[in-house]
Amino acid sequence: MSKKDLETALKEKVEPLLEETMERHLGISIPRIEADITDKLRQPGLNIYIPLHTDFPQAKKIFKKEFFKKEIQANQGNVSQLAKTLNIDRRSIHRTIKDLGIKIKELRTKPSEPKKQQQDFIGQQIRSTLEHYEELIQPQKMEKIYEQVKNLSKNIAKFLPKEEFTWKEAEREFEKQFLYKALEESSWNITQTAKRIKLRPETLHRKVKRLGLHK
Repeated sequence: MSKKDLETALKEKVEPLLEETMERHLGISIPRIEADITDKLRQPGLNIYIPLHTDFPQAKKIFKKEFFKKEIQANQGNVSQLAKTLNIDRRSIHRTIKDLGIKIKELRTKPSEPKKQQQDFIGQQIRSTLEHYEELIQPQKMEKIYEQVKNLSKNIAKFLPKEEFTWKEAEREFEKQFLYKALEESSWNITQTAKRIKLRPETLHRKVKRLGLHK
């Protein structure tokens, strides 16, 4: 899906759906909440859980392993097809599978559920947005909205086709999202952030510049 197609889907399908849900269960439409949710849905849906307070080297290792497992499963263990999808050679894939201890035979027998994964990602984005507004909205009304998240995620997923990434695209997006969050938590202090996530300050500074990160 192109960026233009995504913007069209968000504007013509997702925004009216969010507005309708808010009006029905809150009694009013809150444009700020709706805008915050759609902003989050603009982020590529990597949908891989990284435990809190994980340092960068460990987080990247976890991400790489889970990303490859998902892609192996989605391609039913076909390494040739996987190489084409991820835009890397077969030898590198076999080496990665071995280095990360991925059991490819087990993944071949597990059914892939890309739509469910996408719905889970959308639900996470909606819930994380709503959490910021809990003090501003009556608990009873907020509870009604939370009850709608599952159905809302399912309906939104109909309009947002699953994104596909090469490994380089996925790696770059992981670094952007992980480092942005880490910098936010340290008020954009490069030295403190680097120490906390176990990177050299010069390395972090280079990554920030290369990835175009800013407040």
